[in-house]
Amino acid sequence: MILSLGIASIALVSCDNDLLDTVPNDRLSVDGFWKTEQDAKLAVNSLYTDLDSTNVISWDALTDIAHTNQNFDVQAYVELGTYDGTSSKIYNEWKRAYRGIRATSYFLENVDKVASTNTALINQLKGEAKVLRAYQYIKLAGFYGDVPLVTSALTIDESRTLVKAPVAEIWDFIDKELNEAAALLPATYPASDKGRVTQGAALGLAARASLYAGRYAKAAEEADKVIKSGNYGLYESYEKLFTYAAENNKEVLFDRQFIKDTYPINVFALLAPYSQKNSQSTYVPTKALVDTYETLDGKLITDATSGYNPAAPYANRDSRLKYSVFLEGDVLPSGIAFKPQPTSGTADAIGSTYIASTTGFNIKKYISADDFANPVNSGLNIILLRYAEVLLTYAEAKIELGQIDASVLAAINLVRNGRTDVKQPSIKTTSATELRAIVRRERTVELAFEGQHLFDIRRWKTAEKVIPGPVYGITYKDASGALKTVEVVAVNKTFDVSRHYIWPIPQKERDLNPSLTQNPGW
Repeated sequence: MILSLGIASIALVSCDNDLLDTVPNDRLSVDGFWKTEQDAKLAVNSLYTDLDSTNVISWDALTDIAHTNQNFDVQAYVELGTYDGTSSKIYNEWKRAYRGIRATSYFLENVDKVASTNTALINQLKGEAKVLRAYQYIKLAGFYGDVPLVTSALTIDESRTLVKAPVAEIWDFIDKELNEAAALLPATYPASDKGRVTQGAALGLAARASLYAGRYAKAAEEADKVIKSGNYGLYESYEKLFTYAAENNKEVLFDRQFIKDTYPINVFALLAPYSQKNSQSTYVPTKALVDTYETLDGKLITDATSGYNPAAPYANRDSRLKYSVFLEGDVLPSGIAFKPQPTSGTADAIGSTYIASTTGFNIKKYISADDFANPVNSGLNIILLRYAEVLLTYAEAKIELGQIDASVLAAINLVRNGRTDVKQPSIKTTSATELRAIVRRERTVELAFEGQHLFDIRRWKTAEKVIPGPVYGITYKDASGALKTVEVVAVNKTFDVSRHYIWPIPQKERDLNPSLTQNPGW
């Protein structure tokens, strides 16, 4: 779907011959808009531009599985724990979410002004807006906890008196909003409308929100509705899942759509190795993530019987590793080999420039050879929700409920070996403790660099264990032939259990609105 770049870009009807009866052509007139079904469609299209895109990848770099590569990036200070409510990272995520909430609320307040007998269409558009608004609230609740619950386009004066709603109330609103939307939305769209929010997206996001909230019965129920709908399945190739070949495939429930030349994204330039036309390696994988992938026979590399060889660390590993991370010797989009060892003498060598990956790993998802010619002009869609997550949500919720049955194992095993190029052994245990560890590991490797891990380790209350400490990268042979593991210079990630499980309320917001109380510990 070609999304509008904003309502401001909508062409207005030109004025007639009466020069005194003019319509301004540089802004929207409320009296001149909200007249036709096309107005309503264009208005809802503009709401999609407030969705997240590559910033979801940045969230993983605030965890143990990735790292902000340049230490002067504002996000690097969040990794180090040296941030507060004045951080632009903290403010920008808040601003993005509430900008989207205001836009969707404005739409919902005005769309009924459109004179239309097509009730189904207007209801569909309302459903889309409700889902887009709920999506923003899921993030806000996950990042900040208690936040203002805004359901109308506020005036400036009204916004200065807002107070925070308890996070439980936010979760209640999200669930109500998404289930109402699901009843208004179609299961599928014709090809011309690909990318619009579907009923499955509404239910899948409801399942995600319920899981985040610890409401496991609802999470299982809503995920099960998606599973039983029969409208979704795993895409056959994990390797190609984040490429042009897989656009709009059956696994994608919700994404932000981009179009090369028309509405592009700079994902290649943001993530690819430096040798690829001076791409930025902005966020890079860590050894902690790479070590999480099992061997092909389903064993952890810490298992003495796994056959893991530190001198050949990527051999005999879960294939999702090589499809998610650029590893030593991989062929890059330019056709050269990836050689990140400090001694390699290549542009990707650790230490060759401050832009080259400091861990010796680079993110491979979304890096397509088709974008090499112009790295800032990618048309790849950024996936925000896919079926594999729904399966793992269902399994985790059932495990936490103590309802371990064949459906739980089936959901996990479909993710582990339901594709032609991912064939990890099936899980057979029914131990809740073992299954909990397995489903958490599956979420970590399956959904790496998709923006879920920060929220996961917060709700699992494991962030205090996995985040703190140095950041490690590749293991290579030095000049003497000895194995050496890279430790990123001058980085020691910090996590203060007394306050880092939620972010502070941005100070800019509190300066404008003294009624907004600060979060505990900040």
